[in-house]
Amino acid sequence: MSFHKFNILLAVAFLLASFVSAPAQQQGQPPTPQQPVPSQQPAPQQPAPSANNPPAQSGGPPSNAQGLTTDAQTQQSAQPAPQGGQQPPAGNPNASQPNAPAQAPAGRPVSVDAPITSQPGATIPPPGVVRAPGRESVPGTAPSELPLDVPPVAPDFRAAPGPLPELNRVGVDMAEQRPLSLREAITLALKNGKDIEVARDNVRAAEFDLLGARGVFDPRFSSFSYYERSETPSSSFLSGGPSGATTQSSYTGTFRFEGLVPKGGGGYRADFSSIRLTTDNQFASLNPQYPTALTFSYTQPLLRGRSFDQSRRVIEIAKKNLSLTDAQFRQRAIETITNVQRSYWDLVFALRNLQVQRDTVRDARAQLEHNRRLVAEGFLAPVDVVAAEAQVSGFEQSVYTALDDVGRAENALKNLIAENRESDVWGVALVPTDAVDAQPAAAVALPQAMETALKNRPELQQSDVASAINEIEQRFAREQSKPQVDLVGSYGVVGLAGSLNDNGGTNPFTAANEQLRARINQLSQLNGLPPLPPPAAQVFPGVLVGGLPQSLVNLGANRFNNYRVGVQLNLPLRNRTAQAQLGRALVERDRIRTQREQLEQLIQVDVRNALQVTRTAESRLRSAVAARSASEQQYASEQRRFDAGQSTFFLVLERQTALATARGNELRAQTELNKAVAELQRATGNALEVNQVQVSVR
Repeated sequence: MSFHKFNILLAVAFLLASFVSAPAQQQGQPPTPQQPVPSQQPAPQQPAPSANNPPAQSGGPPSNAQGLTTDAQTQQSAQPAPQGGQQPPAGNPNASQPNAPAQAPAGRPVSVDAPITSQPGATIPPPGVVRAPGRESVPGTAPSELPLDVPPVAPDFRAAPGPLPELNRVGVDMAEQRPLSLREAITLALKNGKDIEVARDNVRAAEFDLLGARGVFDPRFSSFSYYERSETPSSSFLSGGPSGATTQSSYTGTFRFEGLVPKGGGGYRADFSSIRLTTDNQFASLNPQYPTALTFSYTQPLLRGRSFDQSRRVIEIAKKNLSLTDAQFRQRAIETITNVQRSYWDLVFALRNLQVQRDTVRDARAQLEHNRRLVAEGFLAPVDVVAAEAQVSGFEQSVYTALDDVGRAENALKNLIAENRESDVWGVALVPTDAVDAQPAAAVALPQAMETALKNRPELQQSDVASAINEIEQRFAREQSKPQVDLVGSYGVVGLAGSLNDNGGTNPFTAANEQLRARINQLSQLNGLPPLPPPAAQVFPGVLVGGLPQSLVNLGANRFNNYRVGVQLNLPLRNRTAQAQLGRALVERDRIRTQREQLEQLIQVDVRNALQVTRTAESRLRSAVAARSASEQQYASEQRRFDAGQSTFFLVLERQTALATARGNELRAQTELNKAVAELQRATGNALEVNQVQVSVR
């Protein structure tokens, strides 16, 4: 005969003895010395039912001597049986609860808040004690201390029974699974990530800014052509107007070619003009005439602007801004890689944790079936089946909580790698292929980690760029504080050609004397004198007679030229604007140095914390592995002891819960170690090199 069967026979014998002694107690017989006396101390655990402590009847809870029913006697004990296979009486919960308070004397209503004493009404609860709504208070309580009559909230709420929901995720086709490695996730995030795309656009914008800044040295061509007609009244007979006014019309075309020299700060300009002029001036020998002109001029700074000026300042700052955006892009890439690693390991943990919870439910269901067989064979009480069912329900809730974590982790990773909200990746189930128990890198010493961080951190590169831009501002401010002395020179060539006037080149001043000369010649002839010689006609050189082509030929032959050389001086008396700009640049230099020291200190803290977290995560993982191994052994041992009748099902449930927690802690510790390694890569700035990623924005 097994130990369990012996315990059952012994319990049946005690039950028969209790039925014999129960009528005597119900007729008002005084309690025997074995019956517990109501007091303030908890009643000791009773080893077994007796005639003075009858068990509960199957038809309902027993009544005391005055016919009042206590709540404690109607509750069924859910505690496991004591060691040895003995079951406590079903109607006496104190037999399995060593610290449970003794029953109140018969005939007294019991308050859930007031302490129970042997003297009725001897204890008054202190002020501020709140009693449960609907319960009676201890006699002697002041009216001001009575609780408010607050109605209970949903007292009859019961969850509607129904089938358990499926283990699916919203918007995900579980039949469509996509294997995904960590390197593939990093590649997709760097390709499709919106932050990376924005950083890449910033770099491209900086490139165009540099191109636009260099455009200041591009030569410029301009032209201005117009027709003009003017009529000027004659104020003198020398004005040449035939009717009291001079009218002239012209077609003018001007062209200019100018630009700046990249070195030396000089500027050049070439002007060309061509005019077709028509006039009715009697003194104009050439009508129409075609004057042309070509002028070269150059301005060279001697002090201010010779070595550095505004145009070169803008170009240098644009170069540094391009370097700044490159560093920012590198920083954004490192942050993206770190975020992908975190999300990837979070998804791995969520999926593995879901599997751990499902395995726990499977073990709990196996234990439930095992308990049902033992109950059917008479070795366990039915309450142990209820306890196992409650354990299974609790573990099933953990499964759905883990499923929610999987959905959140998967959506976070998809948000990093998806191109847009219409991407196909949103509808598939991601299956990470990298093992969670990846081996961490070799231990890195603090000096080596700091050296790597100071070399690779993009924040320090950005600080260097800011310092270089400040040096450019200082140089420009010092240049502007100098006096402006410019050397100016120009050289011009003019050309002219036209058609002779209708008067055949006759001088208007001498043409009016022809009649007088003719009369004098007649008189001279009568007197035998020689006539006056004719006046010399005005003769134009042949190079001036012609049209526009002849004027251009004269221009190109450099027959008529002019030049000019001078010095232009611009000297402010105090130049406080330049002094203020220089002072502000020096203050900015000190601020950048201070921020650099602060940044290096923050990087040191970041590296120290990352190293500490990594080492702590390694230690936690070793402890979690040991705890999980011990929990597995304890759970297996407790199951064997329970099957042999040397343990209780309550302890089995505790071991089972502890094993599920230990498995989850081990998985969490491994995931945290992987995330700590990723954080260390970010802190040292070598995430790109370690993951063998080369980023390019061009």
